[in-house]
Amino acid sequence: MGLTIAQKIIRAHLVSGDMTPGGEVALKIDQTLTQDATGTMAYLEFETMGIDRVRTERSVAYIDHNTLQCGFENPDDHRYIQSVAKKHGIWFSRPGNGICHQVHLERFGVPGKTLIGSDSHTPTGGGLGMLAFGAGGLDVAVAMGGGAYYITMPKMIRVNLTGRLRPFVTAKDVSLEILRILSVKGGVGSIIEWGGEGVSTLSVPERATITNMGTELGATTSIFPSDEVTRAFLEAEGRGGDYTPLASDPDAVYDRVIDMDLSALEPLIACPHSPDNVVPVASLKGTKVDQVCIGSCTNSSLLDMLKVAALLKGRTVSPSVSLSISPGSKQVLSMLAECGALNDILASGARVLECACGPCIGMGFSPNSAGVSLRTFNRNFEGRSGTADAQVYLVSPETAVAAALTGGITDPRLLGAMPEIAMPAAFRIDDSAVLAPAAPEEAASLEVVRGPNIKPFPASRPVTDEIKAPLTLKVGDNITTDHIMPAGAKILPYRSNIPYLSQFCFGVCDKSFPERAAAAGQSIVVGGSNYGQGSSREHAALVPLYLGVRAVVAKSFARIHAANLINAGILPLTFRNPADYDRLNQGDALRLTDVFAGMDRGLVTLTDDTTGESFELACAFTQRQKAILKAGGLLPYTKEENDK
Repeated sequence: MGLTIAQKIIRAHLVSGDMTPGGEVALKIDQTLTQDATGTMAYLEFETMGIDRVRTERSVAYIDHNTLQCGFENPDDHRYIQSVAKKHGIWFSRPGNGICHQVHLERFGVPGKTLIGSDSHTPTGGGLGMLAFGAGGLDVAVAMGGGAYYITMPKMIRVNLTGRLRPFVTAKDVSLEILRILSVKGGVGSIIEWGGEGVSTLSVPERATITNMGTELGATTSIFPSDEVTRAFLEAEGRGGDYTPLASDPDAVYDRVIDMDLSALEPLIACPHSPDNVVPVASLKGTKVDQVCIGSCTNSSLLDMLKVAALLKGRTVSPSVSLSISPGSKQVLSMLAECGALNDILASGARVLECACGPCIGMGFSPNSAGVSLRTFNRNFEGRSGTADAQVYLVSPETAVAAALTGGITDPRLLGAMPEIAMPAAFRIDDSAVLAPAAPEEAASLEVVRGPNIKPFPASRPVTDEIKAPLTLKVGDNITTDHIMPAGAKILPYRSNIPYLSQFCFGVCDKSFPERAAAAGQSIVVGGSNYGQGSSREHAALVPLYLGVRAVVAKSFARIHAANLINAGILPLTFRNPADYDRLNQGDALRLTDVFAGMDRGLVTLTDDTTGESFELACAFTQRQKAILKAGGLLPYTKEENDK
């Protein structure tokens, strides 16, 4: 039986385990990346492990999230990351150099290599044929130290592409179509492999848009073949030597196959407040738009920006719309300036923002109150934009331009003929904003610079055989990490300060939760389906740990968040009977008994001492995960293993 692309890469990097779906596999990691919203904590964790130098082929620290500097907190964290990177063998991408996933695709991604990053959209690298995973900062820290990355062996879903995209129909529409088919839960436990004759019609930036949005499916990762299109992209980046061809075997077996005709697609739009709430753009014709944002790691490539500039050329943004454009990297911005496209953008009345995540992570450019904002981003979760009552829609760059010009949601095909876009044969190479680490002989004498905003890692709390705690919060389905630990300009600067962050925990759901949790000392949280979807931010586990959360009981969990809970020493348990969710009430006194024996048999008993009812909760922990929980989290577990 043949192998898929992902299975081939997994087999080549397998440290332990077998490749039977559902079993645990440990993978050797070739590359890591961090960004500054999660990186400070990841490097604090790496330092705690006491390893002098990273043991990966390439580790890169990017500054792209917290670039808004309204106080000392962000620049202090940037100095910390820069100093720790120089000392420990990590490359450092300076603020303004670009969004981590765009820059990594341009300058560091290598087909066939493994990559994990402390950002959920790390699967962007799959557009280049990498096996790239979003992960918690602790997992990244362990990988930097030479440790394996553990995942549940995924199932394989194949999407066969035929035909060719028509004008004004884009890779973003492909992403929205697969979200419409599968939903935000449909990729859980699976790797999405894109193939078929239609693949050859998609450029690497278009492929990267699709793998980036695969995160919103809940997929473990997404991947494209590495072919002549890949070779051409790498050669244009001056990295032709990194090319390796990769394809699935003709007799590879998939758990599910989905056929998609590119030529049959039309412009699509995701409505508030979920990426899978997808309808045709034409169905919302005339809906008034207040703001348009173009950029993010999903749609900020040179190809995207050249199309935007061509459509804006000689036209003016509607007086009723505020338009922002964020190029994905310094390379993209420089090339826009050199070819004159930047002038076309500026002349239209658009605002050009820094090469950074910016509005996507709630760092500025929030919509007006109750405003309608069309964004080329990957998420439209409630409140993520920084405006609680904003209505955020996800669209392609072409649809975004159409709305900016007309003042309302408009099918971009009504703009007329699509201008011809000529991509350059070679990209402008300037790595001056990527700083190399110090040589090992110099590193020993270097000082790591720490600001006053950096606080200690929360104290670990080993899982005990009995846990008695009140149910301090009950939430519904599709609770995101933005619900658990919000982002935005007011909160992100404190990512290295867990005590301060704790006052915002679950603020979107219940602002009184932090006070109740702290008063209880220890507590249990109950959630619905797909609990913890969205960002990989481990703060959504570390802050509840600080507030005394000992267990989270849900109908189902998003993959990365479940792993982050285990890494923090918090029990993730699922209802054996989902209907039992309705029998628990916030404020009930709960008791988990015979936890250790229950972890071994896969069923833990929960008793509601308020009502007298008992429930069975399922868990499927590996021996390693049980040891992590009993140690109080991945960090103390790793230290124990290193001390043996």
